[in-house]
Amino acid sequence: MIGIVDYGMGNLFSVSKALERLATPYFISQYSENLKKADALLVPGVGSFRDAMAALNRTGLAETIREYAATGKPILGICLGMQLLFEESTENGLTPGLGLLPGKVERFSGTTSEGETYKVPHMGWNKLRFTGDSPLLESIDEGYVYFVHSYYAKTSEPDVLAAVGDYFGIEVPAIVGRGNIHGMQFHPEKSSSTGMELLRNFAKLAEERKVEK
Repeated sequence: MIGIVDYGMGNLFSVSKALERLATPYFISQYSENLKKADALLVPGVGSFRDAMAALNRTGLAETIREYAATGKPILGICLGMQLLFEESTENGLTPGLGLLPGKVERFSGTTSEGETYKVPHMGWNKLRFTGDSPLLESIDEGYVYFVHSYYAKTSEPDVLAAVGDYFGIEVPAIVGRGNIHGMQFHPEKSSSTGMELLRNFAKLAEERKVEK
């Protein structure tokens, strides 16, 4: 059973509908005691990093997610939810994140090193390029996925990167992870068959954890 974290800033409808299409059991909760019972956690998110962390800290869910991560059970952050897994973000001032992955979230500058301007936010379909290992990538080809974001994660530890997408010469971390912590910058629920297969692989991690109990 996947527990979807409800902290008031996630697109719960589209994520839950995607899990329903996969016939994957899930529940949505804002309560720590409920979420701790899940076989895997899914952290969605849209909006501001600072506002999201304020909500997670205010409700105690930030500590819940950290404690859950320490159990070894799988966690998946999607879009803003992925960014929250990192140490900090520069959005609306420097804000500490959950600190489950090393790195900082920064805004696209809108200008290449050659002086060419590009649109921010990064919005649209981009092809994945696999750069590392992840159980989420099992039996998946380098397909196209759908991005909508103005900020992206930067890390000096390449083993965190499982897949990237190119945006005006920037290698945008698209799928990240370390151990039981996983993240997708794009919206898998809006990314056609590739996105659904990625979610299916996360659901398999949840099912495997259930069997281990």
